[in-house]
Amino acid sequence: MYFEDTIAALSTPYGTGGIGVIRVSGESAFDISAKLFNSSKEMEDIPSHTVSYGKITNPETKEMVDEVLLLKMKKPNTFTREDVVEIHCHGGIVVINRVMELLFKYGARPAEAGEFTKRAFLNGRIDLSQAEAIIDLINSKTVESSKAAVSHLEGRLSNKLKLLREDLVELLAHIEVTVDYPEHDIEEITGEKVYEGLKQIRAELADLAKTFDRGKLLREGINIVIAGKPNVGKSSLLNQLAGSSRAIVTDIPGTTRDIIEEYVNIKGIPAKITDTAGIRNTRDVVEKIGVDKAYRAIEAADLIVMVIAADTGILKEDEEILQSIGGRKSLILINKTDLADRAGIDEIKSRLSADIVLEASVINDEGIEGLEDKISELFFKGDISKNEEVLLTNARHKNLVDRSIHAIDQALGSFDMGMPLDMVTIDIKSSAEYIGQITGESIDEAVMHNIFSRFCIGK
Repeated sequence: MYFEDTIAALSTPYGTGGIGVIRVSGESAFDISAKLFNSSKEMEDIPSHTVSYGKITNPETKEMVDEVLLLKMKKPNTFTREDVVEIHCHGGIVVINRVMELLFKYGARPAEAGEFTKRAFLNGRIDLSQAEAIIDLINSKTVESSKAAVSHLEGRLSNKLKLLREDLVELLAHIEVTVDYPEHDIEEITGEKVYEGLKQIRAELADLAKTFDRGKLLREGINIVIAGKPNVGKSSLLNQLAGSSRAIVTDIPGTTRDIIEEYVNIKGIPAKITDTAGIRNTRDVVEKIGVDKAYRAIEAADLIVMVIAADTGILKEDEEILQSIGGRKSLILINKTDLADRAGIDEIKSRLSADIVLEASVINDEGIEGLEDKISELFFKGDISKNEEVLLTNARHKNLVDRSIHAIDQALGSFDMGMPLDMVTIDIKSSAEYIGQITGESIDEAVMHNIFSRFCIGK
């Protein structure tokens, strides 16, 4: 696809830093940059995919704006498959703004969010699922989630889906030949072949759909809420999991008045850990607001870690909290085991009906690894690092795979009812259409706009 305009944007984070990288892409990228870039070589003489030293100057005033390195890349061997220039200038806000203003003044326009990646998609450099993998890679919070994003970026998901779509199209071709040459034997043989082919495609799509729960966790993480009455060690637990003194810890009950959130890596799983205010009846207005927030956080949690102090045993406040989390995915952590004897800990356990009860002395870093192992086990059965497995990580993809499976079920149902082959093609075409919407082979403009609007400007 040909774009007449040339776009420019800052590709590094906006703010003060050592280097700021400004990307320019489009038909006039070289011409616009040549007006601003002064070097020992003319722009047309600079070899593609090489870096040149020079200065950005204002063509009108001849004033130097900055010393820069310029990377020139000729199409089609670029990310967007257009002519691309990257200007590596000093990372000050004023310097970056001055260079950007000159680029806009001499012919470029500000890039929209995700427009570089959108052009890469529209120009056939990547498909839509690969484009979505880029933002997943940027936002990945653990090594495992980045591996899943890289797998999609390499095209492993799209290649699998394209093969399945090609199989559906081939089945449609067999049906069309049969309709054109309606001999009974051919129709019967073709019907059996299409039926078995659809069952095989459905099985592969169903296996792919089953990976979504694991893939979604790798992409989005889990929301874990630490709950309990005041002074049981909730903030200490957050600090241990986060590996830093994120929350204030004192012996004074009610120190935590608001919820505190921290993103951590638990055995390869990205997790948002929320430390809540100690739950108890209180007349303190501020503390009561914190308690209300704690209950709301519990309602939204994927997992609740309920902390009970071993030295105090189960009190009325603990019982009320246990009742409030009943029926939700949760585990009990008996903390401060260093302050209690074995008989006291066993007495606490005997009063708990929860399936998972763990022991810990958080302040002594005892029991933390066991807690992390149990969390991983709750959400992942077995090893989560299956490098050869293609995972569905995107809710849009999962929805379309489900719809494709449903369309195949409709087609199989039509076969079972003895309907003519040409009547079955409608559902087979729908199934192929849904798969095409994942890779972008068939995509609505509004959907495409929504996807790329979630990208940052400059990517």
